[in-house]
Amino acid sequence: MEYITSEWNGFEMRQFELDGRITKVICPKEPREDKKWLLKTEYLDFFPAFEIEMLSRGYYVAYIQNITRWCKEQDTDARKMLCEFLINEFGFYPRCVPVGMSCGGMQAVYFASKYPQYVPVMYLDAPVLNLLSCPCGLGTAESKLYDEYFKAMGKTKSELLNFRDHPIDRVDGIIANNVPVFLVCGDSDVTVPYEENGMILAEKYLKSNVPFKQIVKKECGHWPHGLEDPTPVADFVEEYYK
Repeated sequence: MEYITSEWNGFEMRQFELDGRITKVICPKEPREDKKWLLKTEYLDFFPAFEIEMLSRGYYVAYIQNITRWCKEQDTDARKMLCEFLINEFGFYPRCVPVGMSCGGMQAVYFASKYPQYVPVMYLDAPVLNLLSCPCGLGTAESKLYDEYFKAMGKTKSELLNFRDHPIDRVDGIIANNVPVFLVCGDSDVTVPYEENGMILAEKYLKSNVPFKQIVKKECGHWPHGLEDPTPVADFVEEYYK
C-alpha cells in the first residue's frame, strides 16, 4: 500500500486511495496493542479535541471521503469497506467508534444502523437527525442548506414530509442493538436545533436501558462542536468500547 505521509495536529497521518476515495489514517505515537480506532464520519479537521485526546490514549483515527455530507447509501457502504480493509490488512480492532458532528452525526447513525456489527459505542455532536429541521428549515431551524441538499440527494420538501427514513427513524434499531451514545449539543443551536434533533434521540435513549449520556451546553449554538475538556466523552467511550 502506497501512501502519503504528513502531520495532523502533531501526529503522523497516512493518506491513500481506497476504491477511488481519499482515505486518511492518523496514527497514535504509542498505539494500543489491540489497535482500537475511531471513525470520523465527516469534517475530519474540524474541532479535533476529542480525537487528539483519544490519539494520546493510543487509538487510531480513520476517515474516508464522502460523495456528499448528506449521506448517500454509497457513503455508508464505503465505511463498511474501510472497516474491512483496516481490519483485514492492518489488524485493526474489528469494531470502531463513529464520531459524528453535525451532518457527520447523520452519517454515523445511518452507518451504525446498517452495520451494527462494527459499532460498539458512538459519540454524536449536534447531529442532523431530522431532515425537515435541517436542511429544510420547516421547524425552528434557520437553515439555508436545502438547495445544497436537493442538488445532492434529489428529494423535495414534499417528499421529505412523507419520508420514513430520516436518521431519527434509525435510532430505535440502534437502541435495539445496545449501542451506547454520548451526545453533545448546544441549547441555542438554530442550524440544527436540539429540540428537533438531539432531544428526540435523548428521549428515546432515556426510555431504554442502553447507556446514554448527554451534555447540553448553555448559550451555545451549532458551533463550537465538542467540549473544552473532552475527558468525559473519552472516558465514556473507553468504558463501553467492547
